[in-house]
Amino acid sequence: MTSRQIRKREKAFVRFLKQYKPNLYWLAYSYMKNEQDSLDVIQDSIQKALQSLDRLEDDERMKAWFYQILTRTAIDAIRKRQHSVSYDTDRLIELVATKEDTYPDSDLRQALEELPVMYREVVILHYFEDLILKDVAKILELNLSTTKSRLYKGLTLLKMKLNGDELDVEQT
Repeated sequence: MTSRQIRKREKAFVRFLKQYKPNLYWLAYSYMKNEQDSLDVIQDSIQKALQSLDRLEDDERMKAWFYQILTRTAIDAIRKRQHSVSYDTDRLIELVATKEDTYPDSDLRQALEELPVMYREVVILHYFEDLILKDVAKILELNLSTTKSRLYKGLTLLKMKLNGDELDVEQT
């Protein structure tokens, strides 16, 4: 790529980041469950994206490409956190319970949070980030039929939860 093409792509990437800033935060937060960790994941993802911006084949695919980077970075951060820190679970629950977030659609958000991750990530990427299932499958490194199955199961569990039924995680 020429230096002009690189600058053009960098400008497009900055526009993308500005346009999707709230969505990126919400996606990172859905994995990290904490503001600072979410911001760290976004920052790391941007750095990785900038380093590999020349490998993006089509600017039209930038959203799916960056969401894949963000998702993988969040999963890596969770794995590192699980290996490096041993939490006092009761204390952690106590700390989380003291801070209550307020959202206009809190029932939906709460129901989403209670979904197992494998279903929640498909639902979020497809419905909240407006990605087609083919892109969701690519981001999560799944085949398309598995993605469709997880979406259907996730929506079924979400509907049960919103109707007041308890989720039976063991059936999932």
